[in-house]
Amino acid sequence: MFYSLDLLGTIAFAVSGTLTAIHKKFDPFGVFIIAFATAVGGGTLRDILIGRTPVGWMLDLNYVYAIIGATIFAIIIRKKINYLSTSLFLFDTIGLGIFTIIGTEIGVQQDLHPIICVALGVVSATFGGVIRDILCNEIPVIFHKEIYASACIVGAITFLALSTFNVPVNINYIITSLIVILIRLISVKFKLSLPTFIADTKS
Repeated sequence: MFYSLDLLGTIAFAVSGTLTAIHKKFDPFGVFIIAFATAVGGGTLRDILIGRTPVGWMLDLNYVYAIIGATIFAIIIRKKINYLSTSLFLFDTIGLGIFTIIGTEIGVQQDLHPIICVALGVVSATFGGVIRDILCNEIPVIFHKEIYASACIVGAITFLALSTFNVPVNINYIITSLIVILIRLISVKFKLSLPTFIADTKS
């Protein structure tokens, strides 16, 4: 199930990147680059941080095939999507939930401290989107006041807590990913956000 979820998260983020690039009116090559960077950016950074090289997608071409397929799929259906921003949000949220548990689980497998495991979960889930937004000349969502990384932190902590109570791992994957997804959906639905700092411009 771990492998299946990893591929599913890769596909979700690839679609998210494709839709963003289409919205920015990139050419086909640009669309694929954004899709690829979004799909594997977070996982690549995570693997480099823990010294897992070559990084995961280089050792398994199924990830590359999944990204290519997801990109082509998103391009084909782009005219049938009435609400591009909504679709982008949903795919991004699904990828966020899945990659949070993937990154956290890899940290556990490496016998790292729980705090580091949580950090790896956040990196895996968010930095593909950070790379996507930077390449598209947007302020990354993670730096907005929206609840984004916070949802990943809650999900990662939940994953570790359920693991402590020996909850079956497949059930843990499902529960944790759904928690991240629900937090993100609820926060956007009800416009919940973290406070922001405003500089005093008075002289």
